[in-house]
Amino acid sequence: MADPDSFFERVYDVVRLVPKGRVTSYGAIAKYLGAARSARMVGWAMNSSHGHEDVPAHRVLNRKGLLTGKFHFDGTNLMQQLLENEGIPIQNNQVVNFEKYFWDPVQELG
Repeated sequence: MADPDSFFERVYDVVRLVPKGRVTSYGAIAKYLGAARSARMVGWAMNSSHGHEDVPAHRVLNRKGLLTGKFHFDGTNLMQQLLENEGIPIQNNQVVNFEKYFWDPVQELG
């Protein structure tokens, strides 16, 4: 079985590349890493990333732009506040015009 820590580190490497003011999804990262059916494992990596200050976990959302990981941040609205501070509008725990802010690592990183 593959080392999950290695997979997590590969996830973190991709997340570090998401530009400020942009967001991506668990599934897009999984697809980029050649593990298209592993969006949930990317989510686990994000849940474990909070000791890594250089990993902007707040920029990783579900495929519909919902802030599904918000409960893993300190404070009830920290994830939303971090995104809004980068100019990303949020309404009802979801990015408004998600496709406008979506960053696809498959297209951006080739």
